Amino acid sequence: MTQGTLKIHTENILPIIKRWLYSDKDIFIRELVSNACDALRKLQILRDQNLADFNDEELKIELFVDKDARTLQFADTGLGMTAEEVEKYIAQIAFSGAEEFLNKYQGSGEKEQIIGHFGLGFYSAYMVAEKVTIDTLSYQAASEPAFWSCAGSSDYTLDKGSRSSRGTTITLHVGPDSDEFLETGRLQEILERYCKFLPYPIFLNGSRINEQDPLWLKNPSDCTEKDYLDFYRILHPMEPDPIFWIHLNVDVPFHLQGILYFPKITQRFDWSKTNIQLFVNRVFVSESCKDLIPDYLMCLRGAIDSPDIPLNVSRSSLQMDRTVRQLSSHISKKVADKLGTLYQSEKEKFYAAWPEIEMIVKLGILQDEKFYTRAKEFLVWKTTAGAWTALDEKTGTVFYTSDVHACLLELYKEKEVLLSTSPIDTHLFSFLERKMPLKFQRVDGALDESLLDASREKNILDAEGRTESSRIADFFRKALPDLEIDAKSLASTTLPAFLIVDENTRRMRDALALSGQNMPAFQAKTTFVVNTNNPLIGSIVQMQQAQPELAQEVAHHLYELSMLAQKEIEPAKVSAFITRSTQVLEKLLNR
Repeated sequence: MTQGTLKIHTENILPIIKRWLYSDKDIFIRELVSNACDALRKLQILRDQNLADFNDEELKIELFVDKDARTLQFADTGLGMTAEEVEKYIAQIAFSGAEEFLNKYQGSGEKEQIIGHFGLGFYSAYMVAEKVTIDTLSYQAASEPAFWSCAGSSDYTLDKGSRSSRGTTITLHVGPDSDEFLETGRLQEILERYCKFLPYPIFLNGSRINEQDPLWLKNPSDCTEKDYLDFYRILHPMEPDPIFWIHLNVDVPFHLQGILYFPKITQRFDWSKTNIQLFVNRVFVSESCKDLIPDYLMCLRGAIDSPDIPLNVSRSSLQMDRTVRQLSSHISKKVADKLGTLYQSEKEKFYAAWPEIEMIVKLGILQDEKFYTRAKEFLVWKTTAGAWTALDEKTGTVFYTSDVHACLLELYKEKEVLLSTSPIDTHLFSFLERKMPLKFQRVDGALDESLLDASREKNILDAEGRTESSRIADFFRKALPDLEIDAKSLASTTLPAFLIVDENTRRMRDALALSGQNMPAFQAKTTFVVNTNNPLIGSIVQMQQAQPELAQEVAHHLYELSMLAQKEIEPAKVSAFITRSTQVLEKLLNR
């Protein structure tokens, strides 16, 4: 058996870093500023262990751009490096000085505050630079400054530097294809994107970039409503104020901080757009939290910061593992807990916010079993009477409608009817029927027995042995031969007739419509119900003795009115319906 050591050729690695490791060229600024932050943080750790002496006011990061000289400098007042350390940490690609430092000096809580881990961030500079130099002086007493220079090949020079104060200055000689990184405005934009919440002062040509500490670092009890709204405007300056928020502050079983906002839903709201900013140790990583946030929470706004989030080598995206799944589940739990608390303690505020959060809650219930368990207690509905009701204590049949002005509501005036306004409600009803002892029925989805008045049933037989109800049904079956007809004795005399659209086939049709499928051939099962206790029905049946053709036309017109009332008539047929209505009225007036 032969054993050996993998050999890495710098001339092959640097082109890979330059072209393929990072998705965006501007990330080199984030990486170099992050390294400077680590140098400052390491110095603080050494001071905590009485190994260094300085004042916090000395800690800062400065960027200087010289457009004429085509240079961009990154200068920090951190712990600096000796020539030996430059050889060790810079000349060895993918050797992480952060990991080694933590192993040597780590105290409680320091791991979360060191940003670098892979030892590759420095070399991102070669995405824009033809040459990079480092002038550095270590904090250690009697150290001499070191100067390192490399033009992007495997060769470098290391000599005595000129820096007279502790820290490091990295100078990028910007290539001809990267002019944008010599523009102050562009640099400021990049710094504000990636570095606005970093803990040390960052200056660009003398102007401070990061004035604001992230609000998620504060204790929620110390934050006011104004604090949360002001911070929201920093994160999302062009959006209306959110309706409420959730402050995340978790230490066990992982570290997680952040603030999630429930945005105001407008007609122009984009449900597919992700607007939760992902940070690791206050460094902006991505606006895409797709793997960290459940789909039904993707419309939320805000920021999440966690040192436990596993990133790829370029620190540009998540790597799925058990921690990410745990974080996702915990965020979902926190959202459900917040909504549950709001529902229990501030019901009026919860009801006012319901139109904005309704879709989130319903999608969560459909997609996440654990979320359903927590959310079922605050799954609320407004009734057609204007009251609010929850489902968790209901049993039996629950009536609903999607139209608060539906003519059929006259039949249900003594009952509670839920107002269904969401396009996913039919999916939700089917799901809840499997979970709860409930049956959801739209007011025109079936004829409930409670709507009938058996005492007024027309059961007296005539000379031919038929009841009046049978004669009414036979007449309408003859007038409307292609329909299923049912003559019933309703408790209300107001409504002459209406259309029943079978609940199950309607749900199937709604599901097809929601999926965007074409449904011209799909016909829901319908029944035309005639109210035998309505005076108009009696008049139409009597009309057939003298004017049978007109009676049939009126019967057909009544059917079309029922179709129109329940929005079942096709838009293309409305014009023909109006024409026929006019003709029927003329005939009735000329009798």
